[in-house]
Order: sequence, then structure tokens, then C-alpha cells
Amino acid sequence: MAKLTINNLPDELHDRLRAQARSNKRSLEDEVRSILTQSAIASSDGGFGVRIRKRYGAYLGNDLSVERDQTTGPSGVFD
Repeated sequence: MAKLTINNLPDELHDRLRAQARSNKRSLEDEVRSILTQSAIASSDGGFGVRIRKRYGAYLGNDLSVERDQTTGPSGVFD
């Protein structure tokens, strides 16, 4: 596996990453690896909407617009 060294990381960012790693019960290295992996996946596959369309497009068709029901229902009655 490749190694990556990041120089001149601001102290505030380092502290935030360390706190985030601690809250996720991971090492700082594992946390940064996870962030980089998620970022690379999100930018390479077009995002959530594209993934949904790829997965369910065959069932939903190309037109995913939904017409809003404009009729009003009965008013609520509170005693």
C-alpha cells in the first residue's frame, strides 16, 4: 500500500480530526483514511442521486417527477 505524508497541517484542523477520530473510536490515521475514501467515492460516482438512479432507474423509469396532490383534506377537529 502507498504512504502519504501531509506537511504544514494547521493545528486546529489536526485537533478537529483527532477529536472526530476519537468520537468514531478510530485512530487518527484510520479516520483520515475513511474521510479520503468517502471523498474519492463521492466525487467519482456522481453522488447519491446518480447512485439511486443507477440502482432503481429500471423500476422507476426516466421520469422521476411527482405531481403534488393539490386537493385539500378535511379540517382537523379538536375537542
